[in-house]
Amino acid sequence: MENRKNFFHLHLISDSTGETLMSAGRAATAQFRDAQSVEHVYPLIRSRKQLLPVLEAIDAEPGIVLYTIVDRELAELLDEHCRRLGLPSANVLEPVMNVFQVYLGEPSRRRASAQHLMNADYFARIEALNYAMDHDDGQLPEDYDEADVIILGVSRTSKTPTAIYLANRGVKTANIPIVHGVALPDNLFTVTGPLIVGLIATSDRISQVRGFRELGSVLGYDPMHYTDRAAIAEELKFARALCAKNNWPVIDVTRRSIEETAAAILALRPKLR
Repeated sequence: MENRKNFFHLHLISDSTGETLMSAGRAATAQFRDAQSVEHVYPLIRSRKQLLPVLEAIDAEPGIVLYTIVDRELAELLDEHCRRLGLPSANVLEPVMNVFQVYLGEPSRRRASAQHLMNADYFARIEALNYAMDHDDGQLPEDYDEADVIILGVSRTSKTPTAIYLANRGVKTANIPIVHGVALPDNLFTVTGPLIVGLIATSDRISQVRGFRELGSVLGYDPMHYTDRAAIAEELKFARALCAKNNWPVIDVTRRSIEETAAAILALRPKLR
């Protein structure tokens, strides 16, 4: 028998982007097998003038109301409107904020979109992300002195995602592939500021990951050689020798997540934490 969904209106009202609300609303809806929400998202609602059209929309299509509004006056206006209509409403952040207030012993600032504040840390992350993208896969070696970290490794050792993750922490990271027989950039051997780290993994792991790669559009790779464990073992031997020769630390990423690899790199350079 065909499963028929019960559709309901879900109004998501936020004084920020609404991402928190959408995640919460969808997570809750997923727990009800026969229910499907029709989402109405209202972001950046920060004044009475902005809220009034939202109240009219709720009138027209009644349903569940979830919101993240830190302004008490607006929140009370919304709650009162829902009570008059007999509709359920919930401030998703309020219970969490209450827990924080009790534990920390101080009231919250109740500032809208505080998590998206564009301060110095925000701009440092943006600068680091731009640097990581510009210096992916050995690009722009003349700028390596500006890096905080330089990651080396044979193909499929998670260099790029690790660099992006570190950039999200505000760490300017370049990554360079190690290819047997291909010289590394001269600038790499003269930089003094960046931490240089080599990433390795087992031959089996690298072969497995490379097997999933789309090789049709990749020039310069022989598919059989690229996934051959013996050939990969030689690549890793070369990479280890290169790092040992230059006193660059090596991290085995075989059983590490990207987050764990990034944490291991930061541990090698405490001032980057």
